[in-house]
Amino acid sequence: MSAPGFWDNQETAQQVVGQMKSLRGVVAPMQKAIESADDLAAMLEMAEEDDSIVPEIVSELDRQEEELEQLELKALLSGPHDAAGAIMSINARDGGTDANDWAEMLLGMYIAWAQANDYAIELLDRSDNEEAGINSATIAIRGPMAYGYLKGETGMHRLVRISPFNAEGKRQTSFAAVDVSPELSDSAEIEILDKDVREDT
Repeated sequence: MSAPGFWDNQETAQQVVGQMKSLRGVVAPMQKAIESADDLAAMLEMAEEDDSIVPEIVSELDRQEEELEQLELKALLSGPHDAAGAIMSINARDGGTDANDWAEMLLGMYIAWAQANDYAIELLDRSDNEEAGINSATIAIRGPMAYGYLKGETGMHRLVRISPFNAEGKRQTSFAAVDVSPELSDSAEIEILDKDVREDT
């Protein structure tokens, strides 16, 4: 990044910076895990002479196990677009007003998750329902491995509850569809083969 002319092309420079952030998000936790393992080895040596630190070692082992589980999850996110940002669409389906309310709950949940993980969020589109909730919404969630973490959310989501919109207090099943796509840069090369092209006249 300190090379002469690096910032001349802002778009390319931003892509490189984004890739670097993604790599840091993988490398930094690995370095931390290695350092933690070294610290644990030193603590085990100390425990041979002073067993009063055994509870501290147990606590440290639990913490490191949690860290390793997170690293393992990141290692699984190795798909071609897992490191990309995510474009998420939420659409109310069957279930009337409850489905609209459910779609808005899902939108709020995904936004809260993104905020808790320090991801950038951009509302691209939102269609509110007149009575309650939303008809649909589209958001962009940007940050390291956003698409990798969220791609499993694609599909139909169901909510069963006593409907607050039903005067008789009946149980209502409502559905909302979630679709997640990777946010690809404009510079991504897409190859269209001749065999995939059809001309209609």
